[in-house]
Amino acid sequence: MNLETTYPRRRTRTVRVGSVTMGGDHPVVVQSMITEETRNIEACVEQIIALHRAGCEIVRVTTPTLGEAECVGEIRAKVSERYREVPLTADVHHQGSVIAIEAAKHVDEVRLNPGLFVFKRHGSRAKSVGGEELDLRGREEADEVERLRAELAYDPGEWQEELTAIEDSLVPVIEACKARDIAMRIGVNHGSLAERLLVTYGDTPEGMVESALEYLRICRKHGYENLNISAKASRVPVMVAANRLLVKRMDEEGMDYPIHLGVTEAGDGEYARIKSTAGIATLLLEGIGDTIRVSLAEDPVNEVPVCYDILQSLGLRKTKVEYIACPSCGRTKFNLPTVLHQVREATKHLVGLDIAVMGCIVNGPGEMADADYGYVGAAGGKITLYRKREPVRHGIPQEQGVDALIELLKADGLWVEPGDAPAPDRIALQLAD
Repeated sequence: MNLETTYPRRRTRTVRVGSVTMGGDHPVVVQSMITEETRNIEACVEQIIALHRAGCEIVRVTTPTLGEAECVGEIRAKVSERYREVPLTADVHHQGSVIAIEAAKHVDEVRLNPGLFVFKRHGSRAKSVGGEELDLRGREEADEVERLRAELAYDPGEWQEELTAIEDSLVPVIEACKARDIAMRIGVNHGSLAERLLVTYGDTPEGMVESALEYLRICRKHGYENLNISAKASRVPVMVAANRLLVKRMDEEGMDYPIHLGVTEAGDGEYARIKSTAGIATLLLEGIGDTIRVSLAEDPVNEVPVCYDILQSLGLRKTKVEYIACPSCGRTKFNLPTVLHQVREATKHLVGLDIAVMGCIVNGPGEMADADYGYVGAAGGKITLYRKREPVRHGIPQEQGVDALIELLKADGLWVEPGDAPAPDRIALQLAD
């Protein structure tokens, strides 16, 4: 379900990855990546199916060598035979076009890392120039960095030579993607910029954006624009700055490609979820972003609900019931955590509804004004039920409150039994189970 928002979403072209379409007016797409070794075909098949069943809409598989790229064909066939077609992305890094061309035979999207695609080890130039950390120190050190950059800068001939090498390797991949009408993601990582860009820009958002633009320009030159782009970093401020700059520079060059958001290498546990949300949600609130991944050092299935929670909290996807509940205080007329749990267990399958559980009549009705239904504590062990802002049933004993809420939903024609719950899409039903 698409929800109205109070911020404009960046207008992009639509890009199709298998059965999934991103960009334009389409919902923000959720994706993840399997962690099994690609040669372990059976394990990959099972993990892809598990991810898709959990709600992941595009699944990425690593193809570090030609052998792994060849394995993806068998993986895809087995997934389709045992389950259904799942949109797959091949993650390509080294060895230029050879692996990417093979991978393009078997997937719906090829992801390239510009810093590694035409692989060249960092030499003395990159090691000699301080990056972002030195830039943030004293003026004298910053001046020294600028002096070194000027001294070690690539001359125009060297610069063009490397761009030519990139184009020579990229064009065969472009043609392979064109032949099967599949997508390509240009995925820049803060930690793997090419030496030429590190020397010129330092380890900065500017270098990340220029790295992406070089590839986008080549693709556009050769008539291929079935593209999306990502600029990821493990630090939220760098990731946010890079994507803001990426949008600005693409606008200047008349580019409207969808953007994939993520904080890479976020770690695990609660902090990783908060860190990822900080970066992804900040940009989504600015209208930037068409597909997301929350990268966790955990079972990738755990990434999916975090993505949907981010999207639901911003009003971009509606995949489960929205519960509004006060934090409780001395005015609360019942054990709020217990009652909230009871209400959730009874109604969580009614995807599309907003239900409030408020502890008292003082602030409850005002703070739950956006809810479809309200369950509000009153004096004397009673509760009041609201429909929108209107109180519709008073004096209900607390122990009968949940049953009374269900009766109200039935009277309004909104109740269905859990096993029969209609869902706005496949994900909603799965998250409601």
